[in-house]
Amino acid sequence: MSDTLTPDVIGRRVEVNGEHATVRFAGVVPPVAGPWLGVEWDNPERGKHDGSHEGTVYFKCRHPTGGSFIRPNKVNFGTDFLTAIKNRYVLEDGPEEDRKEQIVTLGNKPVETVGFDSLMKQQSENKLKFPSGSALTGTFSALKVLVLNQTGITWAEVLWCAAWCPGLEELYLESNNIVISERPTDVLQTVKLLDLSSNQLIDENQLYLIAHLPRLEQLILSDVGISSIHFPDAGIGCKTSMFPSLQYLVVNDNQISQWSFFNELDKLPSLRALSCLRNPLTKEDKEANMTRQLIIASIGQLKTLNKCEILPKERRTAELDYRKAFGNEWKQAGGHQDPDKNRLSEEFLRAHRRYQFLCLKYGAPEDWELKTQQPFMLKNQLLTLKIKYPDQLDQKVLEKQLPGSMTIQKVKGWLSRLLKVPVSDLLLSYESPKEPGIEIKLENDLQSLRFYSVENEDCLLVRW
Repeated sequence: MSDTLTPDVIGRRVEVNGEHATVRFAGVVPPVAGPWLGVEWDNPERGKHDGSHEGTVYFKCRHPTGGSFIRPNKVNFGTDFLTAIKNRYVLEDGPEEDRKEQIVTLGNKPVETVGFDSLMKQQSENKLKFPSGSALTGTFSALKVLVLNQTGITWAEVLWCAAWCPGLEELYLESNNIVISERPTDVLQTVKLLDLSSNQLIDENQLYLIAHLPRLEQLILSDVGISSIHFPDAGIGCKTSMFPSLQYLVVNDNQISQWSFFNELDKLPSLRALSCLRNPLTKEDKEANMTRQLIIASIGQLKTLNKCEILPKERRTAELDYRKAFGNEWKQAGGHQDPDKNRLSEEFLRAHRRYQFLCLKYGAPEDWELKTQQPFMLKNQLLTLKIKYPDQLDQKVLEKQLPGSMTIQKVKGWLSRLLKVPVSDLLLSYESPKEPGIEIKLENDLQSLRFYSVENEDCLLVRW
């Protein structure tokens, strides 16, 4: 491009040495003579400043190092429309395998396509530019799902767009460096699913601004860097008024390292499913099953954790173990088996929100339980099981102690060596003496005995 600038350059998309940016300023930057373009880079690490130079603000960036000043002749504003279409969608003649015909159905009509494999490889995000003036209220009244991932959209622009879509139910805003700057009042009131993944500037204070969306059922906060959350309006034993309809929360790939995070989630009145993978507190290690139990015990209404259903027996085991694990702490904080003498400190009640309820449900822990207490680690909790072979009359019943953390795969491996039977032929289930005749299949080889709520004195049934 020449050094001559035209009035419509602001907002244009440009490319410089393979990096993409948006023009935010055009003009002179004293004391250096000549025209300059101020650009905001898609990749903020490419820039040098926030749009300021020697104390003067020429334009604004969302990231403190997202801006640069560049001479116009160093900038590529693109090519003509037809060339861009060819380059973008690979319409030139290419290798034969890229030109294989495919049949897709649009409505009721089959359509032949060529080169779709190459097209998919070339797809990338679009940076949107919104027209000035008032929002086109209700323009897309039938629109239910809107995907604006990696478009560079701001929160103000999200709210502006939302006025177009009064019936919007799903909104995807992944990877936009969004800062939630204001509360949506007359918009987003019908949204049921909101995806804010990979917006690293979001913190818990910003979440309060969307906490009163009346129909929000699913909130996806993966990879936003969040480490804590609090609902200050809910006291001990109470539910929060925030996120009243939220049923499913996703907080994968964050910085959650304190148990208080899950303690607070128990305050959400409608929460039924949680995904919290790959956090410092929930890493897949040898204590993963213990972590799962503690989360289950901490959130009373939870039905699904990390896409695995919480069975009633698993919840009972988790809650009993939790009650026992923190029994000594409960007693030191003023807990007593006699309710009239129970004087628990507020500090304990805040740290163990459900403990009093568990004492009512299962009874307060007795002194003998606390004296024999072992460290709350599943590897130290051995299960004494009776191993039976319903289809093999010549096999004697075996009694064996196995760690509760032992996976079904490892149990099968041990039985394979013991019985000289291939692992692939083994089918496992168990039954409790409290519920004779009711078998629970152990189908997932990667889960543990504890995951299936196997307890002491249960019978492990082995078939092949």
